[in-house]
Amino acid sequence: MSKLKLTFAGGDYDKMHALAEGLVKPEGIDLNFIPLNQGAEVNYRMLRYREFDASEMSMGSYIASLFEEDPPFIAIPVYPFRIFRHASIFVNSKSNIKTPKDLISKKIGNPRYQQTACVWMRGILSERYGVPISSVTYFQGGEEEPGRWEGLPLDLSKKGIKLETVDKSLSSMLESGEIDALYSSRIPSPMLEGSKNIQRLFPDFVNEEKEYFKETGVYPIMHTIVIKKEIYRENPWIAQSLFKAFVKSKEIAYDEFYSVKGLPAVKFILPWLGQYLQEIRDLMGWDFAPYGVEPNRKTLETFLRYCYEQGVAQRLLKPEEIFACESVEQFKV
Repeated sequence: MSKLKLTFAGGDYDKMHALAEGLVKPEGIDLNFIPLNQGAEVNYRMLRYREFDASEMSMGSYIASLFEEDPPFIAIPVYPFRIFRHASIFVNSKSNIKTPKDLISKKIGNPRYQQTACVWMRGILSERYGVPISSVTYFQGGEEEPGRWEGLPLDLSKKGIKLETVDKSLSSMLESGEIDALYSSRIPSPMLEGSKNIQRLFPDFVNEEKEYFKETGVYPIMHTIVIKKEIYRENPWIAQSLFKAFVKSKEIAYDEFYSVKGLPAVKFILPWLGQYLQEIRDLMGWDFAPYGVEPNRKTLETFLRYCYEQGVAQRLLKPEEIFACESVEQFKV
């Protein structure tokens, strides 16, 4: 029996290794896995040119795409990339920003306004630290190179949000003090090179992020998996087939932490990794990065609310609306 040939582009994450190496095969699908570790490149090529049948995609970009006249993608509730973002708020040392509220009235760089990391940071700062979304001026542009593609057009006028596009690198602007802060998924290059002009808003970001999780139960989702809508319409079964394969691949990755039952982390060269894994599971649970809708409802509802409040979404969406219905509920015996 012939299988449906699909191309998929995404990062070479541990949770996707088994799928990339063919150890896990989606039912009825001959999957050509194209490893692209630059998330921004996958996003750009899929949004701009529709190069792949399915791909990893920024949640912010995907939510914005749902409001196009004919939405081009449908997602499945798989989240290949999740990360806390308190560590990703960088400030100019001379801007006198010591606390989050010091950001009010300041100039803030965002590589792309709809970038998922930026949506999370703006939302968390507003909701938990008293920095209203409309209380700053945002500057959009390439972090390291001028001329970055801005992404899907957004109408922010009704939200009272001030957004300017610049033809300079945001890292250089932060270094020189032309902007006061930068919300970014990458560490600015001057900081990596030892600049004293850039520092983190939250120096002890690990404890800040742990407290955030303890208080909210939210583990921020950055990316999801999307399928081109025309392929999904012709083959709706692929949503469930792909979902099951991604789940199986993640389960194998979890098992890789243990070489022998009860003997943690001996496959890896990092010391104390087993203890660190146990600390994570004590805090976040055994499956600390679950797929699906229900285990992630609080996180999804928080992000969708942030998207609406910030003008990335034109209305408040529910988690069930954004995923292929075939992948939301799972078969049970």
